[in-house]
Amino acid sequence: MKKCIYCKGEISNESPIDVCKRCGVGVWGEKMFEAITNSVKDEKEKGNMELGRVSENQNAGMKNL
Repeated sequence: MKKCIYCKGEISNESPIDVCKRCGVGVWGEKMFEAITNSVKDEKEKGNMELGRVSENQNAGMKNL
């Protein structure tokens, strides 16, 4: 299990972000928390949240210059 970065409560390893729903809604509000969660989940499924991926893409683009 992961821990919420705000309250240190346990959250599922399946959660796309490291914030529990209670804290997320408290910080961003219900609609924004759901939007953030869904966006991060979608990007993880695409593989865009892998460490180093952005810099790899930028470096590949620089080689074409």
